[in-house]
Amino acid sequence: MIIAEKPSVAIRIAYSLADDGKPLSYVTNGVRYYEIRKGADTLYIVAAAGHLFTIKQHGDSDVPVFDVEWIESYKVNKSAYFTKKYIDTIYSVGKKCSFFINACDYDIEGTVIGSNLIKYVVNSNVNSEPPKTNVKRMKFSTTTKPDLVRSYDEISEFDLENFYAGEARHKLDWMWGINLSRLLMRAISTQGVKKILSIGRVQGPALSLLAERELAIKNFVSKDYWKIFASVNGTEFESARGSIFDKNEAESIISGAGREAKVESVEKNVKEHWPFPPFDLTSLQLEASRVFKMDPSRTLAVAQSLYERSYISYPRTSSQKLPFTLNFRNILGMLSKLDAYKDIVMPLIQANRFRPIEGKKSDEAHPAIYPTGEEPKKLTSEEQHVYDLITRRFLACFAESASTENSEIMISINDERYRASGSRLLKRGWVDIYKYYAPKSKELPDFTKGETLSVEKIESRALKTEPPRRYNKASLIATLEEKELGTKATRAEIIDTLFRREYIRNSQIEVTGFGMSIYDALHSYCPDILDEQLTRKLEEDMEGISKGKISSGDVIEEGKQIITKITNIFKEKQSDIGKRLSQGLEKSEMEASIGKCKCGGDLIVRRSTAGKSFVQCNNCQLSYPLPQYSFVKPTGKNCEFCGTPIVKVFRRGKRVFQMCLDPNCETKKDWGKPKTAAQIKQEEAASKDNAAKPPKSPAKSQKRPGSKATVKKAAKPKRAKKAKV
Repeated sequence: MIIAEKPSVAIRIAYSLADDGKPLSYVTNGVRYYEIRKGADTLYIVAAAGHLFTIKQHGDSDVPVFDVEWIESYKVNKSAYFTKKYIDTIYSVGKKCSFFINACDYDIEGTVIGSNLIKYVVNSNVNSEPPKTNVKRMKFSTTTKPDLVRSYDEISEFDLENFYAGEARHKLDWMWGINLSRLLMRAISTQGVKKILSIGRVQGPALSLLAERELAIKNFVSKDYWKIFASVNGTEFESARGSIFDKNEAESIISGAGREAKVESVEKNVKEHWPFPPFDLTSLQLEASRVFKMDPSRTLAVAQSLYERSYISYPRTSSQKLPFTLNFRNILGMLSKLDAYKDIVMPLIQANRFRPIEGKKSDEAHPAIYPTGEEPKKLTSEEQHVYDLITRRFLACFAESASTENSEIMISINDERYRASGSRLLKRGWVDIYKYYAPKSKELPDFTKGETLSVEKIESRALKTEPPRRYNKASLIATLEEKELGTKATRAEIIDTLFRREYIRNSQIEVTGFGMSIYDALHSYCPDILDEQLTRKLEEDMEGISKGKISSGDVIEEGKQIITKITNIFKEKQSDIGKRLSQGLEKSEMEASIGKCKCGGDLIVRRSTAGKSFVQCNNCQLSYPLPQYSFVKPTGKNCEFCGTPIVKVFRRGKRVFQMCLDPNCETKKDWGKPKTAAQIKQEEAASKDNAAKPPKSPAKSQKRPGSKATVKKAAKPKRAKKAKV
């Protein structure tokens, strides 16, 4: 039995490994699996749907809880009930088999997913030890046929240490999160407040980073300073003194300036610019955020979809390396057949440029992200954006370097020196391929050393120092990676959790009053929860487990000791911590209020457990729906018909509008009704003056396969028209 992590990968494995390329397809309980012949062997290919088992408390012990076990996800979470049919199908198929191959993603999480299923099938007990015999591992970075065939032919030993490392991470994260989250909720409940709170092993240090930046901004004291600029020969020069914090000094320079400038030096040099390295996951998330304003979590989801469809390599990588075993000549040859890249790739092939530029970062499991060369079909707009970004970045690695001519002119006015810098692109090289980067260009006129020129203008500009910039999701992910906090696959989700818990808000991340109260309480009483070094140490220990240098039992025991210490402090200071949290929650709700309810309470924007936004009164609990995927701001006005507050609604790619919160208001009586011809004409006339782009059409939903039990040859997907990339 071969276990794939997702159904889309299972079908590719089946078609790639079958001797005749025609696997038999079975459907049981709505779950499809495959049977193929491979030489003398019969192979069954089954698919998981991500993690089918989760960690759960065993027994009813109070905090700290350390007695935990694996259990079927559907027994813990109702929304995971669909996973039962996957477990049942894999179990029944597995009982026919005597040999097992884990073909889930080659990382720690993929090892845990497949290993737990093998334990469950072989031992009928997911909490047993993994079998030591008749278990192997497939390792591949793309789901193309050549890579899957090679992976099967070069099948490796079962990565038992990776399983122990993954299991230790799951258990520690669960123990850390459940115990400390329960302690937080108990603390705030002492003040009569019931609220779902959480804090995790990486959540704490992430919140600390944001809170410290928030305090730096809040406590920042702006200072006045001046800069001196002179215009000579149509060029602006800046005083070599830079920022001047004494106004009298700046005024003295201006008053003593003459009307002639002497050119002291003219320096020019040519600088070579090598291509950016290929993407790892973090740099892809950063670039997609910069270029497309795409949320990092969404970027990962889109990249995962492209990987499962064989268009790119495995995206959850921290590598910027492209090993020669990837057969660049073949990949470039395939890309040259795609209309969107033919004119880019052919010159590279003709110039025999098959040696890529690489970065410094490496990953033992996977190379940098690269296109496989498979023709992409039926891509959504987001998929096209991400695919093109990855492909052009990859191709640019094979191109010639770019070069700029940089110049620096130094002049003197009454012994006061001024500097001007310029740059112009001499050779475009890889810049023509990677269209998402435009080098800065500022050409200066010709100056000759020793010449004297007239000063056209000289002035001082009054400026103010600025506070540190706020993080956005992408820059925070980069900082977490730099500090080695979390993993490449979990950092975006950790930040999303901070948003869901209402500890932070806004795209330029701001810590809410409630988030600051949690930080203050933890910083005062339990600083270990926020300690970067402690979290990093546990990450290093888990890496040591995967390399066989330390036992998982020792690491888990160390984690238990830390949690016990924190629990004792929490219990002792529970009331004090609760007061701080309650005060912070009240302050946060005041900040987030978008108006007053008719009962006198504050109307607060909240999120449901499903992630949907709505407005609720903090007094009478009256609630109003909000347009989803929107951001609302108060207008300070109330509706003239019903007296409910009016808000301004912002949605990406759509016009901003105002509305009354009450869905039953008189102002909304025509919402959803077909427009008259007169209204359409009026809107068409108005749209001529509107520069905003029309909203994108939603992607068509795909039908699920039928659930009737069948035995037939699996049909290959129909050939689609070429997609524009």
